[in-house]
Amino acid sequence: MKTKIEQLRKQFEEEKNNMHSLQEIEELRLEFMGKKGLVTALMNDFRSVPNEEKRELGMLINSLKQEIEKSLQEMKNTLEEEELNNKLRSDKRIDFSLPINDKTGSLNPRTILQKQIIDIFVSMGFIIEDGNEIETEYNNFDSVNVPANHPARDMQDTFWLNNGEVLKTQTSAAQNRILKEHGPKCRVLFPGRCFRNEEVNSTHENTFFQIEGVVVDENVSVSNLIYFMEEMLKGVMKKDVKVRLRPGFFPFTEPSFELDATCPLCAGRGCNACSHTGWLELCPCGMIHPNVLKEAGIDPEKYNGFAFGLGFDRLVMIKTGLDDIRYLNSNNVKLLKQYGTKI
Repeated sequence: MKTKIEQLRKQFEEEKNNMHSLQEIEELRLEFMGKKGLVTALMNDFRSVPNEEKRELGMLINSLKQEIEKSLQEMKNTLEEEELNNKLRSDKRIDFSLPINDKTGSLNPRTILQKQIIDIFVSMGFIIEDGNEIETEYNNFDSVNVPANHPARDMQDTFWLNNGEVLKTQTSAAQNRILKEHGPKCRVLFPGRCFRNEEVNSTHENTFFQIEGVVVDENVSVSNLIYFMEEMLKGVMKKDVKVRLRPGFFPFTEPSFELDATCPLCAGRGCNACSHTGWLELCPCGMIHPNVLKEAGIDPEKYNGFAFGLGFDRLVMIKTGLDDIRYLNSNNVKLLKQYGTKI
């Protein structure tokens, strides 16, 4: 079967070079990816594969599918752009000094996802708060148990202002203010823009968005944390999603966890998006550190709670298939228009 997969890959590479129209690309898609396509037929053969070979062959088939889908989309985008350019060049009546007459607006997919997440948490009794983009050193670090010698305070990680304040490095910077304001029994969600002094590449931005939540009450447990995360993911992905916790370390939580979710693209079978592990790293979380509760005036002997910080730029990329985080800050109208008002 490995030989057959490789033969299909070579066959696709040979045939795609002869595509000169959108109609031909669609015919090529049906030949390989249609209901009776060649790749679909592979999945039927896959059922008879011995169990010990299923994992490896499943990964190879998924890889082939993703390569073909990506290549088809790239060819389609190139042809559409060429057709548009040809049309503009041939239409002598166009006045290029006039503004573009395009009445169809669209939201950034990040904005769409943020609204979806907020609606889900509001339905579970959460209050929504805003945070500041410029924060004091105390709110950003001291109040959430990040000591003066912590590497996060280094110039290489944080944008410091001349007055000693910082561009918020994490949504946790609002925790102290929110816990003081809402008291020991609260469910609060606070999204916001964060900043890190990082080199920009396809997976890292110096400007990114997080959405943080805290729940404080008597007898709050890790099970409560798992429940809320599963409910949120189920609402966003429109399907049941399992989560798992791995040990982590964050100064503001104890114990601390890294929360992973089953990959929605391959349903946990393994694909390129999840590095063939079946799991996607989603967010840091944990039980709020007693020092953080004390700093906010809450008695840690009576109350406890959990906090999580979800980087929803990452979640947007998972849902939309974007392979470069920089697209989200690009203001690329052609990209944004395809989403409209939902993702």
